[in-house]
Amino acid sequence: MKRLVAAIALAMPVFVVTGAAQTTVRFTDITRESGVSFHHVNGASPDKHLVETMGSGGLFFDYDNDGWIDLFLVDGGSLADARVASQAKHRLYRNRGNGTFEDVTAKSGIRHRDYGMGACAGDYDNDGWIDLYVTNFGPNALYRNRGDGSFTDVTAFAHVGEPRWSASCAFADLDKDGDLDLFVVNYVDADRQKTPYCGNAKLAQRFYCHPLNYPSLPNTLYRNDGRGVFTDVSAASGIGAHRGNGLGVVVTDYDGDRWPDVFVANDSVANFLFRNTGKLRFVETALGAGVAVATDGKARAGMGVDAGDYDGDGREDVVVTNLDFETHSLFRNVGDGLFEYTTRTSGLGFATLPFVGFGVAFLDADNDMQLDIAIANGHIMDNAPVYRSGTTYAQRNLFFRNAGSKRFVEIGRNAGDGFALEKVSRGLVAGDIDNDGDLDLVVTNNGQSADVLRNDSVRGNSLLVRAAIGARVRVTAGGQTQVRDVRAGSSYLGQNDLRVHFGLGHAAMADRVEVTWPSERVEVLSTVAVNQIVTIHEGRGIVSRVPFVR
Repeated sequence: MKRLVAAIALAMPVFVVTGAAQTTVRFTDITRESGVSFHHVNGASPDKHLVETMGSGGLFFDYDNDGWIDLFLVDGGSLADARVASQAKHRLYRNRGNGTFEDVTAKSGIRHRDYGMGACAGDYDNDGWIDLYVTNFGPNALYRNRGDGSFTDVTAFAHVGEPRWSASCAFADLDKDGDLDLFVVNYVDADRQKTPYCGNAKLAQRFYCHPLNYPSLPNTLYRNDGRGVFTDVSAASGIGAHRGNGLGVVVTDYDGDRWPDVFVANDSVANFLFRNTGKLRFVETALGAGVAVATDGKARAGMGVDAGDYDGDGREDVVVTNLDFETHSLFRNVGDGLFEYTTRTSGLGFATLPFVGFGVAFLDADNDMQLDIAIANGHIMDNAPVYRSGTTYAQRNLFFRNAGSKRFVEIGRNAGDGFALEKVSRGLVAGDIDNDGDLDLVVTNNGQSADVLRNDSVRGNSLLVRAAIGARVRVTAGGQTQVRDVRAGSSYLGQNDLRVHFGLGHAAMADRVEVTWPSERVEVLSTVAVNQIVTIHEGRGIVSRVPFVR
């Protein structure tokens, strides 16, 4: 093992970036004082059901419209033990606005119904309240927000109870008709009653089976028909013709034609990039676009995914987390519908080699006007050292600081006690939990407690923009223009803060804020003050300005 790593190290480029290691990025573990006391139930059993390794997910969403993002965490369950399964419970935590959360699950009406995986949130019925969709190993569930702090299970009425093993999901107005459609990523067809035997029977060493031991599944696309009802248009849209081992999803207009496209991270088979040709018709273009496989022509074990413009050229790039000894993948959007595989040249390659990656997010942690990358890691195998010498089940998470010139430096060991934790991490979501103008993190862990990481970085000025899902926001300040998409669903089994965040460095003013709405209407605002949360409505401009709490 040491010889292998040494040989790879000699083959990798060496980057010397002046000042990059002297970081001001710092995340503090505030889980205990935050009031978030969630412990994921994975139901790990001698039967080695694959689902036991995959959870847990979670998301940020302001369910009560009070201006403070709340937290929803998805619990798993058990396929082997009904008693253990009964202990699983999803959790809804209300943000009190003082750095702490209150568990309001009991009065929310949200109930644990099956082995939970992930979630996404969006106002599907346009009533002004954000609704919640939960994916499961089994029928998924849609909860309609009643606007009084409670939710109603409307799965049957809405016709969105996908019965197969689903992972991530995303709400998006894919046909641009004014309401949110729903894209559901499905994983593999695993038997609920039994699982194949994988391992060494003579040595009594059983492992979780590789996903290629199971049949792949197509994804599901639900068209929002209005009146609270959806129609499964997977076959008619072209989505259903493609089978994969889907885990992560992100919606982004990668080719600039103003139609939202869908990227799906597939586990051990080629990724999908569904190009939206209009009228809910999609063409799978991943291979031609350069994002299906790595440069060696081999598929990676795609888990989590996010999109963001890390090089500042106005185009959305894509990052995908993978298995150990594969490296995570970074695809740079070079225009004309094409991507360049920049894992090695960006600095992500060698640094991610020993890790099994899941949750991932582009974020500007220190408000320096450049997108960094945070990654949650943890092995699949609970007996990982037996499976592969030198590996561990629990792993540390990674933080890649954007050093400019299209390069990153991994600084996790120097990024505060929040990144010193070593757990079996899965989900990672970013959001400003304390409304102070920087992005905090929540990391979910398989079979373990979740972690709340407060961003205590030395920060510059910033701006949070609240706009409709599907809007593309461009902010120009300090001579630079940054682009963000308002999206529901990304990372791994989760969703970030729906408010888009712009680090603005030392700029005292945003010279220009441009919003391209899903309707293709473009709205331009001038000289917007920094260090505040602005809410923008189509055709009405800024309707709310709230200063940061500092």
